[in-house]
Amino acid sequence: MADTDRPETIDDRTLDEVVRFTSELIRIDTTNRGGGDCSERPAAEYVAEMLGDVEIEPTLLERSPGRTNVVARIEGTDPSAPALLVHGHLDVVPAEPADWTVHPFSGEVRDGVVWGRGAIDMKNMDAMVLAVVRAWARTGVRPRRDIVLAFTADEEDSAAWGSGFLAERHADLFEGCTEGISESGAFTFHAGPGSRIYPIAAGERGTAWLKLTAHGRAGHGSKVNRDNAVSRLAAAVARIGEHRWPVRLTPTVKAALTELAALQGIPAEVDAADFDVDALLAKLGPAAALIEPTVRNSANPTVLEAGYKVNVIPGSATAYVDGRMLPGGEEEFHDTLDRLTGPDVEWEFHHRERPLEAPIDTPTYRAMRAAVEHFDPGAHAVPYCMSGGTDAKQFSRLGIAGYGFSPLRLPEGFDYQALYHAVDERVPVEALHFGVRVLDHFLQRA
Repeated sequence: MADTDRPETIDDRTLDEVVRFTSELIRIDTTNRGGGDCSERPAAEYVAEMLGDVEIEPTLLERSPGRTNVVARIEGTDPSAPALLVHGHLDVVPAEPADWTVHPFSGEVRDGVVWGRGAIDMKNMDAMVLAVVRAWARTGVRPRRDIVLAFTADEEDSAAWGSGFLAERHADLFEGCTEGISESGAFTFHAGPGSRIYPIAAGERGTAWLKLTAHGRAGHGSKVNRDNAVSRLAAAVARIGEHRWPVRLTPTVKAALTELAALQGIPAEVDAADFDVDALLAKLGPAAALIEPTVRNSANPTVLEAGYKVNVIPGSATAYVDGRMLPGGEEEFHDTLDRLTGPDVEWEFHHRERPLEAPIDTPTYRAMRAAVEHFDPGAHAVPYCMSGGTDAKQFSRLGIAGYGFSPLRLPEGFDYQALYHAVDERVPVEALHFGVRVLDHFLQRA
């Protein structure tokens, strides 16, 4: 079937469903407090019901009771084409109701906006996927290639109960998948008056959560103590926090810099020996925020633990650091931490996941760009690298190249990235309508 012959399947029912599904998924409290403290099963059962209702057969899988994942496959029209993975997580980070304008698990629709934890991260995408595939089932549409759907547990912690479990124990369900799409891409970024950018992720920094431990001599707080564990740890943490990491430009980041500079008419020779990335970022205005976190490795101290009484010097002290590594930057990261911690502080990986880089010169990436620009003429889709990470890291173990593509058209002044894990998380209804239209267009043509 030629692209021009592909039907438009998004009708009023689909537009209503995407809003309803987003709201109803938000009402299912799937708060992930870490360490296994979460139950995604009610949301997984909801997803399975919505799929089964249109005769898409879901498979529910658990590493332990309550930590439920849903996987389903929709057969394409071309058996020779590689399959495409479409995945979204069902868990959310905690929310304190007293801090919110509306209750975070109300799913309230107010003034054209759906409110609640997960409205952006990422029950909106789960709802869009459900709405699209249900529209296909009602109208008899089949995509060109197999589409594997995965609704996962535990993305907001270690992914051990979710995508990690699926990749390790149920790789057969993803047979034939070479590429995947998920969160954190294809949202409107307003780079200036009339300038709309849609960053589509083609890379992720690797996760390097660190545990630092300093040992010393315990003793009375009033005595001289040259072996104070707290002092040793504090000095190491200060060195890490103050460190200026060197520039490391990956192919995705170079492409992003080149395209963003060209859109603003700024000369940029990113491969030149004297290229100054910070000088270019200073000229890019608001668009620099998309790139700045991904031109270097990083390490931010986040947790300190030591002592139990003010007049007792403890024998040990612990800190945690959120480190992120760019593709190709792992050795530099390791060597730098050895130097910054020094001889008196030990460090280890508390949690580690690989950095990712996906190609942008592919038919799939071109189809993502085309779908966004089809529904927002005058806008520009550009590549970028995520500063954080997603379930794409775990699925990459199966040879699946991961992209961030959860399309939303957002009004000027709506700070999408600032709402991740934040108070008053919300998504405009019109953004969801745009998203299902773009996803339908892309997934039929990918």
